Amino acid sequence: MDKCPFCNILSGKLEGTIVYQDEICTAILDIQPINPGHILVIPNQHIPDLASLPPDTGKQLFAVGQKLAASLRRSSVQCTGVNLFLADGKAAMQDVFHTHLHVIPRFEEDGFGFTFSPRYAELPTRDELEEIGFHLKEALKIVQKQEEQN
Repeated sequence: MDKCPFCNILSGKLEGTIVYQDEICTAILDIQPINPGHILVIPNQHIPDLASLPPDTGKQLFAVGQKLAASLRRSSVQCTGVNLFLADGKAAMQDVFHTHLHVIPRFEEDGFGFTFSPRYAELPTRDELEEIGFHLKEALKIVQKQEEQN
């Protein structure tokens, strides 16, 4: 955990601008913001990925994210929209492996956006969707069974 910047902010070893804190999570300003006012909501406990995130902690991260989104809209920060973003894993652009929810203030022509692959325009067939849905439901059964055993 010594190498985790979020743990170091929470322990006071690194500086951070805290905008919210409770017993479950803390919200800090991102030091490399997409737009001014970009906030990160982080669990107070080191939790590296979404699979390890306790459901109650996840609920609190999202609830705090909603409150912060509302506060961004009421603040002097330029904000006419908000993105909530959580990256889980390197392939999903997670760069700090301590789960965190981005609360990103947005406004028209702010220059930020997601780039879609060329496959995005190719709509799947109903059969393809049903097959993927079947496999996801089967995997969900396994995950739920594991949760019950824990």
